[in-house]
Amino acid sequence: MEASRSHSRDAMPDTGQDRSYNAITWSSIRRFSHQTRFSSLRGTRTKHAVACLLFLVCGTLFFFNGSSRPSSLPVRTGSEVHVPSNVFEVVEKSTRLNPSRKTADIVTIASAEDTFASYKHRKDCDVSSQDLHTPFTPICPDRPSMITAMSSGGRIGMDAPYMPRGCGMRWFNSEEVCEILSRFDKVVIVGDSMMRHVVGSINILVRKDIGYGAVTDWNFSAQEKKQCFCNEQFDVKACSVQGIYKTSDVESHDPSSISCAKPINVLMEEIIRVPIPPDELRRLKADILPETNKPTAVIFGHGLWNNLDVSMTLQWLDIIAEAITHVIGSRWSGLFVTPNAAGKQKADEWLVSQGNKALMVFEEEVGMGARRRGIENLGTWNMSIQASKYDGVHLDMKGNLVKAMMVMNWLNLLEV
Repeated sequence: MEASRSHSRDAMPDTGQDRSYNAITWSSIRRFSHQTRFSSLRGTRTKHAVACLLFLVCGTLFFFNGSSRPSSLPVRTGSEVHVPSNVFEVVEKSTRLNPSRKTADIVTIASAEDTFASYKHRKDCDVSSQDLHTPFTPICPDRPSMITAMSSGGRIGMDAPYMPRGCGMRWFNSEEVCEILSRFDKVVIVGDSMMRHVVGSINILVRKDIGYGAVTDWNFSAQEKKQCFCNEQFDVKACSVQGIYKTSDVESHDPSSISCAKPINVLMEEIIRVPIPPDELRRLKADILPETNKPTAVIFGHGLWNNLDVSMTLQWLDIIAEAITHVIGSRWSGLFVTPNAAGKQKADEWLVSQGNKALMVFEEEVGMGARRRGIENLGTWNMSIQASKYDGVHLDMKGNLVKAMMVMNWLNLLEV
């Protein structure tokens, strides 16, 4: 390096005075080198040996120090994954939940099993639960912290596993999903096609079938079996009619496919228009009539059909909530799930009224309106902004399974 720098200096133009000075300097250096280079040979070897030793020690320390530096991504070590403190500001949130926890070891992620390992068509569809969600501790201890964490979580890259922010959520296996659902007289889902996909995803979980769990495969033609398989179950154009709306339909036509030991009752009422047609309200009231002394959980979803008009959606919510209360009184709990983010395939004509800015504002304003009515709000924009969508609107199977599991975590924390 010194040689190259000297060479660069030599190549620079200089004045007569500079040349005279350089001649004196270099001649002095040459005389000094000629006089001393043999007399100092032994000392030079010693110095070289010491320098080499110091170089090796420093290099070794630098290597090990650099290799132990935390990455900005989860690092898998054996059977655990350690998540650095800068992922979704886990340090700040976790220390609030548990002030005694040290920031240096606030979170470790146990290696999670693939809960889909025993599902039908698992290999054909090539979907693992480990691809969908990164588990970590601490688990959110109550509904407010769980809803906040799930609504504000996200992904590190397109279609990367989802992580809540600050505290973790559970990824339940099928037996646990069944147990949670069995605590309720009914789990009623009211809304649009996005909510229909939540019902479909819950049916995948209770039927242990990745290939056809969300659809009525018991009456499929050969063409439908090919058209509505795996991810295509959530194709709103080709397979919307074949979607499962009620677990009671599965019990009637394919009871052996339900893995639940106890009775469950999950049903969907697709109500999207405002004002709500009287026959749709009558059907809803008939569906929510209690069959046991257990409470009812109601999941609402609405917005895109009325161009994200907040006042119209809250009017829709008021009408349905009043109808439910008229039938079963106060023995129900409600969750409003706002629409997921838009994708790049979203038609240009909807980018202003239903684009991502409008969706973010809608999520915030409807969330406040729902909470004023005693109904909790789960936002899905953050979870879905880096997830694949079929048509720029609807999530694929992976995204819908995450959304369904978020709902299951809310149900699990209800006081029943």
